[in-house]
Amino acid sequence: MSGTIRFTLDGKTVEAAPDETIWQVAKRCGTDIPHLCYSDVPGYRADGNCRACMVEIDGERVLAASCIRKPTAGMSVQTSSARATSARKTVMELLIADQPPREHAHDRNAHLWEMADSEHTRFPPKAPERVPLLDDSHVAMRVNLDACIQCGLCVRACREVQVNDVIGMAGRGAEAFPVFDMDDPMGDSTCVACGECVQACPTGALMPASALDAGQRGDSRAFDREVKSVCPFCGVGCQVSLKVKDDEVAWVDGIDGPANEGRLCVKGRFGFDYIHHPHRLTKPLIRREGALKGMNVDPGNPLSHFREASWEEALDAAASGLARLRDDAGERVAGFGSAKCSNEEAYLFQKLIRQGFGHNNVDHCTRLCHASSVAALMENVGSGAVTATFNQIENADVAIVIGANPIENHPVAATYFKQFAKRGGKLIVMDPRGQSLKRHATHMLQFRPGTDVAMLNAIMHVIVTEQLYDRQYVEGFTENWDALAAHLEGFAPEEMEPLCGVPARTLREVARDFATATTGMIFWGMGVSQHIHGTDNSRCLISLALMCGHVGRPGTGLHPLRGQNNVQGASDAGLIPMFLPDYQPVTDEGVRSSFAEIWKSGDFSDQKGLTVTEILDAVHAGWVQGMYILGENPAMSDPDLDHARAALAKLDHLVVQDIFLTETAMYADVVLPAAAFYEKSGTVTNTNRQVQMGHPAVPPPGQARPDWEITQDLARRLGLDWSYCDPSEVFAEMKRGMPSLDNITWARVASEGAVTYPSQSPDDPGQPIVFGDGFPREGGRARFTPASIIAPDETPDAEFPMILTTGRQLEHWHTGAMTRRASVLDAVEPEANCSLHPRTLRRLGVVPGADIRLTTRRGSITLMARADRAVSEDMVFLPFAFVEAAANLLTNPAIDPFGMIPEFKFAAVRAEAS
Repeated sequence: MSGTIRFTLDGKTVEAAPDETIWQVAKRCGTDIPHLCYSDVPGYRADGNCRACMVEIDGERVLAASCIRKPTAGMSVQTSSARATSARKTVMELLIADQPPREHAHDRNAHLWEMADSEHTRFPPKAPERVPLLDDSHVAMRVNLDACIQCGLCVRACREVQVNDVIGMAGRGAEAFPVFDMDDPMGDSTCVACGECVQACPTGALMPASALDAGQRGDSRAFDREVKSVCPFCGVGCQVSLKVKDDEVAWVDGIDGPANEGRLCVKGRFGFDYIHHPHRLTKPLIRREGALKGMNVDPGNPLSHFREASWEEALDAAASGLARLRDDAGERVAGFGSAKCSNEEAYLFQKLIRQGFGHNNVDHCTRLCHASSVAALMENVGSGAVTATFNQIENADVAIVIGANPIENHPVAATYFKQFAKRGGKLIVMDPRGQSLKRHATHMLQFRPGTDVAMLNAIMHVIVTEQLYDRQYVEGFTENWDALAAHLEGFAPEEMEPLCGVPARTLREVARDFATATTGMIFWGMGVSQHIHGTDNSRCLISLALMCGHVGRPGTGLHPLRGQNNVQGASDAGLIPMFLPDYQPVTDEGVRSSFAEIWKSGDFSDQKGLTVTEILDAVHAGWVQGMYILGENPAMSDPDLDHARAALAKLDHLVVQDIFLTETAMYADVVLPAAAFYEKSGTVTNTNRQVQMGHPAVPPPGQARPDWEITQDLARRLGLDWSYCDPSEVFAEMKRGMPSLDNITWARVASEGAVTYPSQSPDDPGQPIVFGDGFPREGGRARFTPASIIAPDETPDAEFPMILTTGRQLEHWHTGAMTRRASVLDAVEPEANCSLHPRTLRRLGVVPGADIRLTTRRGSITLMARADRAVSEDMVFLPFAFVEAAANLLTNPAIDPFGMIPEFKFAAVRAEAS
C-alpha cells in the first residue's frame, strides 16, 4: 500500500496505512485492545478520553491512547506490557467502582462489563453518592445516567454522525452528564429518535426501552439469535441486526452496510414491531356471498365480510376467477406488484401477468413516485438508475437537493448530506417548503410551487451566457447542445424571478457555484417528479449536470432518491408496463423472444401495457374486470381516491395478497396472507443500485406464506409449469435475462452482504459511479432535451385560493399500513394533521391543534392543523399516511404525458375552520 508505515507491535513487524491508528492496526492483526470511548463504526472520531486503550511505546515516558495515536516508522509498541495492562486495569476498576452492581445494571452485558472482564477488575461497584434521576420521558428510549462514564460517545453520535445536535455535556467533573437540548427531558427535546446514541453507549446509560424490564434492568445479550437483514422502509437500504427472543424481534441495531455504515433512523430502529401486530393476516379469506365491498361496510369488524378458508380453497377461488376472465379475453386481468417485496417476487409477479395472461398490464408504485424521473433518465442518459451512490457526496464540492426532504424521508442518507455541509461543502437546497436541511445549506431557494422549470432554466441560462459550462465534456459526451443553448436564451434570471419567486441574484450565485465546482451532485425527490411536468423537471436536472460535466466522476452524479425499500429492484425486475427486466422494451421482438425462451413459453403482447392510473380508468370503462394486487394499496395511494375506490368496488374479481387487511383488501374477493420482509429470504436493490440480502428472522404468523410461494401456486393453477423450490432459483433465472446482474450471484450477495451493479468481475464489489466513458445510448452520448414552462393542471382561484401539496413525515411511510401499526411510530405521530403558516391560521380563525377542513374539486377532509413557518402563506402541506383523513381524496389525477405520473404535489384547495 502507498505510504506504508512499518513498525513493531508486540515484537512483530506490522504495516499500517498513513491514516491508521495503533488500535486499528492491532485490531486488524488480531489483537484486541480494550476501548470504551472509541467506536470502530465508520463516522466516529476517536477521542482518547477514557484511557482504557493505553499502550506502551518504547522510549516514551508516558503511555499512549492507542485509539488516537498513529504509528511512525520504526516505532515499537507493547500492548500487553505490565505497565500498560496495569494502567488499563486501574482505569477499569475506577470506572466499575462508580457503577450500579452488575446484577442491578441497566445492561448486565454492556460493553463496559465485557472490557472489565477482559482486564480482570478487582474493585466491586459501590453506591454512588448521587444517583441521577431516571429519564423515561421518551417512548422508545431510557436514560439511566447512573451508568454514565462521561465517555462522550453519545455526544459524538448525535453531533458528528447523525448531525442532529441534540445531545451535549453539562456540569463539571464527576457531575458532568449528557443533556438534551437545554437540559430538557429526552422526550421533550428535539430528539428525532434515530437511536444512534443508544447503539453507541458502552454502559447501558442509554438503552432501548424494549430491552429493559420494569426495574430498568436489561441485558444486551439477552436474545436467542441475531439475524442480519435489510430495513423494509425507505430506499436507502440500511442493513440491520435483528435481535430475536422467543420468536419475536426484541430490538434492532444498525450494522455496517454500504449505505448506512451502522446508522438507522426512527423507523428502522424502532418501527419493527408491526410484524407482531394483532392485525396481521394469518389465514386466507374469501368474501362472504352477498357481502358489500368497501371500507365503510363495518369499520368496527372488517373481517365480518369474509370467511376463513384453507389455502387450497382460497387459491382455487383466486385462480379460477382470474382464469375465467383470461379465457374471455386475457387483457381483462391486470396486476399491481409491490416495491416492498423482494426482487425475486417482483420478477415472478410480472412474469405471471405476461406469461399467464399474454399482455403487459402490470405496474407498481414507481408510477406514483419516480416514473417521470425514469422516463427522463432513459430518454437522455439511457439508464433509469442513479449514476452515482448518494455516499459519493463525500467527494463532492457542491450538491443540489431539490424537491426532496431527506431529513424526514431518507434520514440516513441525510446524515451524509449534513456531514458534507459540516466539512465545508456547498449544499444548495431547493424546495417550495422550508425544511430542516435549510440549517445546513449555503443557499435555500424556496421557490413557488410548480415553477421548477423556470428556476432551473434560469440557472442554466447563466451558465450558458457566462460560458461556465464544460465545453470539452459537452462536445465529447453529449448531443443536441445547440438546441438547448438556443432554448435557454429566453430564460434570464431577471425574467424568471417574478415566476419562481427566487431573486435573480441568488439564481446567478447558485449557477456559478455549481458550474465552477470541480465536482457536483444533484439529488431529487418526488417534489420534482410528481407533477404533470415532472419529466421536464428531471430533463432540466439532467441537462444541468451534463453541461457542467458533473457525471461519471467521483463526487458527481444524478440521483433520484427512491422512496420504497425495493422500488429500484422492482423496476429493474420488469414490474413496469412498457419494459421487461433491465428496462428492455416490450416492443422489441428480440427481447420478447429471449424472455419467451427463458420462460419456455410462447410470445406475448408487443404493446405497452396500461399504467396504474390507466388500469383503474379501464376498470371504469368496463375493459379490465379482474385484478391481482400484491402488497400495494391503491385505495390509499392513488390520486382522487373516490375514483380509485369505485374502480376497486366495480371489479368482478379482485385478489389481494398482503400482510394486513389493508384498505384495498376491503374490496377483495380473495385475500391471501403473506409473510413480512423479516419473515422470508430475498434480495432487494436500494437507491444506490446495491443488491442486498434479506434473511428471515422470525416465522410468519399463522398460515401466512412468502409471496413468491403464493404467486407460484397461483401460476400453477393458471396452467403455468413453475417449479421453483427456493428464491435463489428465481434469482438464477433473473440473471439469464438481466445483464445488470452479471457477476452477481445469490451466494455472493449472501456472503458479502451487498454487491453494487454493475459489477465488472466476480471479485468486484460493484461500481458506485457509472458512465465515466460514455452512456448506454446510440453513439454513447447523453442528450440535452429543452423543457418549456408548463403550468400545473389546476391553479388557485377564488373558490380554491390555496395550493395543496402532499408528502411524508419522519415517523410514517407510504400509506401507513406498516408504520401506524408500529407502537413507537404511532405513539410519536398518532393523529392525522396538516401544516399551514401561522399567519394563515390566524386569518382563518384556527388555533394550532384545532380541526380544519380542506376541500378540493375532488372532495373534503377534516383534520388537525399545525402551525409551521416553513410552509408558505398560500400553501397547505398534507401527509398521506392517515386513512381517517386520506390526502389522496383531494389530489389531482392529471398525469405527466411522458412518465404517466399523477400531479400529487399541486392542487388548488380551500382551507376553512371546521
